[in-house]
Amino acid sequence: GGGGGAGAGGGSYVIQTTGYMLGNSAANQTYSHTTRASPATVQWLLDNYETAEGVSLPRSTLYCHYLLHCQEQKLEPVNAASFGKLIRSVFMGLRTRRLGTRGNSKYHYYGLRIKASSPLLRLMEDQQHLAMRQQPFSQKQRLKPVQKVEGMSNGMALGQQQGTGLSDISAQVQQYQQFLDASRALPEFPEVDLQGKALPAGISLEHIKSFQLLYREHCEAILDVMINLQFTLVETLWKTFWRYSDSTSSEGASLPVHDESEKRLPQRSLVLLCKYEPVLQWSRHCDNTLYQGLVEILIPDVLRPIPSALTQAIRNFAKSLESWLTTAMMNIPEEMVRVKVTSASAFAQTLRRYTSLNHLAQAARAVLQNTAQINQMLSDLNRVDFANVQEQASWVCRCEDSVVQRLEQDFKLTLQQQNSLEQWASWLDGVVSSVLKPHQASPAFPRAAKLFLLKWSFYSSMVIRDLTLRSAASFGSFHLIRLLYDEYMYYLIEQRVAQARGETPIAVMGEFASLGRSLNTLDPD
Repeated sequence: GGGGGAGAGGGSYVIQTTGYMLGNSAANQTYSHTTRASPATVQWLLDNYETAEGVSLPRSTLYCHYLLHCQEQKLEPVNAASFGKLIRSVFMGLRTRRLGTRGNSKYHYYGLRIKASSPLLRLMEDQQHLAMRQQPFSQKQRLKPVQKVEGMSNGMALGQQQGTGLSDISAQVQQYQQFLDASRALPEFPEVDLQGKALPAGISLEHIKSFQLLYREHCEAILDVMINLQFTLVETLWKTFWRYSDSTSSEGASLPVHDESEKRLPQRSLVLLCKYEPVLQWSRHCDNTLYQGLVEILIPDVLRPIPSALTQAIRNFAKSLESWLTTAMMNIPEEMVRVKVTSASAFAQTLRRYTSLNHLAQAARAVLQNTAQINQMLSDLNRVDFANVQEQASWVCRCEDSVVQRLEQDFKLTLQQQNSLEQWASWLDGVVSSVLKPHQASPAFPRAAKLFLLKWSFYSSMVIRDLTLRSAASFGSFHLIRLLYDEYMYYLIEQRVAQARGETPIAVMGEFASLGRSLNTLDPD
């Protein structure tokens, strides 16, 4: 293909008829191996993949996608090595890493992921075994023994369902890991603050140091198995740490599996520490830090599409959490069990809400991208008697007329512009900021934020009521959008309240849950 100039940008490229050139500041160099890569393939790469920090994709998966693309476009594919060069010339600065457990690692492109809008996401979800079929025969032979490795079958084979009925997706770990933010490390834990309280009889500072160290190692192990999507191993880790034993043998007899821990911190000392207030408070703080980190790893962006298999696995995990923990802690004092279960249930609740929010967001995308539905919604919305809605709502909400009118106009305008879900999210964020601005840095902020949530919900239910009574054709779309926006508002308010109080959202939710457990009706805010 003939020559051509490159743009000023470091990675700009010029597509030509039989190949393409890549501009870079050092020199304009035509890549000879691209003569067989059609412009359509380059465009296909740009349409379906993007660079991002802290993510990776298996090389074999990418090549498999490329072979399918060639099949569809009736193109002759280049070999894997040439395709690798092509990838690197389109996405400058890509690194390659070996990822996976020992004896089961594979090369990955580090810093590359599939775009949220790409149809390849659905493909990866529905045809998990496809990569296996696309491998050359000799490679298949080589992969066979690898599949016996516990918990991780090279990301290529179909996932074996575990007997527990929990969907085990760890077999496709590399396929799903790109949806996680696996680059996060566990923040440092503080020292136990003894608050001047006397140590329990039989406990020394050495025991507290051992507990801190064991607990830190335990939390890091939980983080590791979660990143590898081996959710069921969390139960095993809990049982090991809390010296679980279902044998009715004499108390204090430890199982061989606990020998190592027993040497470092005898069970008797562990039990005593679990009643000591400074240790209880420290454990609560560490758990909130760990769980907040795990939420941000599993669901780094609540609006970004997540494959349904991953969502289901997260929800099943959330459902099992509390029972796993209470069983594992059957030999541990009630005080510590209460602290642990409160944090874990706030974690489970957060995972359930965020996955629901994500599910609603994907359903709403379809509505927001449908011009006919949007036009129907606008036409139905213009028939709503907003003056009447405001009259009824103001008796309960006492919202200023000007604020309500502005929100109504903004909403219609945003709908008219057929904005994307991300633009809607940004609008909702702006609404929260402007309404709560007067309360910023005030101790009354959390209360004002929750009050706004109630008013928003009440007002939107009045609008839905009007649409229902008019038998509006777009009622279904409005109902879906309303559910999503209410849920997203809840998410935004939760984040703001946590920020205002200088705590993690998990800590705020956990505190509220423990109030509920103690049947105290007073809101801490």
